[in-house]
Amino acid sequence: MSTKPRILVARAIFPEVLDFLSQHFEVESNQDDLDWSPEELVRHLQDKDGALTTGSVSISAALLAACPQLRICANMAVGFNNFDVPAMTAAGVQGTNAPDVLTETTADFGFALLMATARRVTESEHYLRAGKWTRWSYDMFCGSDIHGATLGIIGMGRIGQAIARRGALGFGMQVIYHNRSRLDAATEAACGARYVDKDTLLQSADHVLLVVPYSAASHHTIGAAELARMKPTATLINIARGGIVDDAALAVALREGRIAAAGLDVFEGEPKVHPDLLTVPNVVLTPHIASATRRTRLAMAQLAADNLVDYFFRGTVRTPVNTPLPVARSA
Repeated sequence: MSTKPRILVARAIFPEVLDFLSQHFEVESNQDDLDWSPEELVRHLQDKDGALTTGSVSISAALLAACPQLRICANMAVGFNNFDVPAMTAAGVQGTNAPDVLTETTADFGFALLMATARRVTESEHYLRAGKWTRWSYDMFCGSDIHGATLGIIGMGRIGQAIARRGALGFGMQVIYHNRSRLDAATEAACGARYVDKDTLLQSADHVLLVVPYSAASHHTIGAAELARMKPTATLINIARGGIVDDAALAVALREGRIAAAGLDVFEGEPKVHPDLLTVPNVVLTPHIASATRRTRLAMAQLAADNLVDYFFRGTVRTPVNTPLPVARSA
């Protein structure tokens, strides 16, 4: 009988990372990438010591109660709003995430989404593909400038700072930001960014970009009231998490021209997308791919795997999201 710890890999991952895990653990993997119900997930986890999860795999208090052997969940994502962190802490279950390795890739995509939105790339491509482009005109798909414009960033962690550097240093943008706490002066200078309150940011920015973590406190950070404070010429970019923006209110604002355009990589209730967003032309929609390069996604999976190995064989983890209480778990 195997004496290796038993782990579940709850979604499909790179085969080389699965091979690495198999050297250390008895592994059950979901390489068919099935969408398990909460009950099915419990069934697969009940005899496991650890799990490698993604943002779509919910670790709830009910699941923890049903899986007393579970000791660690390693998330292949920088966000961990799929974890009930207080319940995990109380149950003595370690949680980890995958920061740093996706910072620059995600910042690249955030800027790409900003540019595509401001310059109406998706809208104009649909026009061309539909065979509507028959002649040039001086005002055809005029968008808004990026170089020299004011970029407002809400959420100034690693990714927000990387985006700020791109804007200030690469595009000569005036960068303003709002955050729960102000950065130190040296970091602000390195990012070329200036701290302002949220209302000032919304009223001043030509482009508002969201990189704030999701929590109950940040739910609908941008709703109808906030959209009303933005310039009618402004764009809104969300690469943070679904739920940061009230998608229904945004669809109304886009349809009524209260803001110029939006670029969204994340959605409330994803993979479902609010149907009204699918009927407005002035929005760029992508399926949660901001970190999607092979090198970055591989690094995310490997960091989650390394956290599992370190936990069981070294008694530590690299990127903890909690400090579990010393609760005895089932052997």
